[in-house]
Amino acid sequence: MSLSQWQWETATAGAVAGFATVATMYPLDIVRTRFQVNDGRVTNFPAYKNTAHAIFTITRLEGLKGLYAGFLPAVLGSTVSWGLYFFFYGRAKQRYSKNREEKLSSGHHLASAAEAGALVSLYTNPIWLIKTRLQLQNPLHQSRRYSGIYDALRTILREEGWTALYRGLGPGLLMQVSHGAIQFTAYEELRRIMVDYKEKKQKSEGASNLLNSFDYALLGGSSKIAAILITYPFQVIRTRAQQRPSKEGIPRYMNSWHVVKETARFEGIRGFYKGITPNLLKNVPASSITFIVYENVLKLLRPKRRND
Repeated sequence: MSLSQWQWETATAGAVAGFATVATMYPLDIVRTRFQVNDGRVTNFPAYKNTAHAIFTITRLEGLKGLYAGFLPAVLGSTVSWGLYFFFYGRAKQRYSKNREEKLSSGHHLASAAEAGALVSLYTNPIWLIKTRLQLQNPLHQSRRYSGIYDALRTILREEGWTALYRGLGPGLLMQVSHGAIQFTAYEELRRIMVDYKEKKQKSEGASNLLNSFDYALLGGSSKIAAILITYPFQVIRTRAQQRPSKEGIPRYMNSWHVVKETARFEGIRGFYKGITPNLLKNVPASSITFIVYENVLKLLRPKRRND
C-alpha cells in the first residue's frame, strides 16, 4: 500500500468518525458551551441548575432548534478537524517510522499528536468561533442574531475584522496540542497493552483481528477522560474569549490572559471547570463512538493484503 493511499484512508475514516460523533452528542455540546461562559456576573444568559435542567429550559424556551444551534459549523469543524487530525497524525507517524524496524515509542506518538493538533487548530479556529457564537444566541441576547454561518462570518468580518476569527487561538492551540497528544498517546499505549495481552491468549495476523468494537470503545473513553481532566481549562478560556462583543462593540474579555485573570479573581479554580459534567457526558461516549467508527471505516477502506 502506498503512503499517500494510507494517509487518505485515515483521513476519510477520521472525517466519517467526526461526523458521527457530532450528530449523536450535539445537545450536550450546547449545554457545555453555555455553562462555560456563565460567570454569574452577566444577565444575557439564562441560569441553569444542572445539565438536565439546561436541556429542559433550552427546549422549552427555544424549541428543539435551540439544542442544535450552530450544528452546521460544528459538523463542518468536527469533520474537517478529525479528518485533518488523523491525516497529519498518520503522516507524522509514517515520517517517524521511516527506516525504523522497532515500534514507535510513546514519545513519537506524543510528538505526532502534538504536531497534528497544532496544524488542525490553525486551520479550524474560525469555524469554532462561529460555532460558539451561534450556540450562545438565546432569547436574552441583546445583539442582532446571526441568521446562520454565512451571516455570522459576514457580520464578524464587517464589524470586527478578520483578526476576530482567530480570537481564542492561543488557548485553542494549547488545548488542541496537549489534549490530542495526551489522548492519542494514552490510546496508543493502552491499545498496545491490550493487543499484547490478547496476543498471548490467541494467535492472529494483526491487531485489527484481535480488538473488537467494545475494546475500541473502552480505549477511546479511557484516553478521553485523561485528556479532558488535564486540558479542560484551556477550553473554558477559549470559549469565553470567543464571545460576541456587546452591541456597543465592547468585548466581554480583551484577550485570553484577561479571561484567565478575571476567572481566577471572581470564580477561582472552579471557574475553569464550568461545564465539565456535560462535557464528560458528551465526550467520553463521543470519543468511544469516534474510535469505533474510525477503526471500522479503516477496515472497510483497507483492502486485504495478507497475501501481498
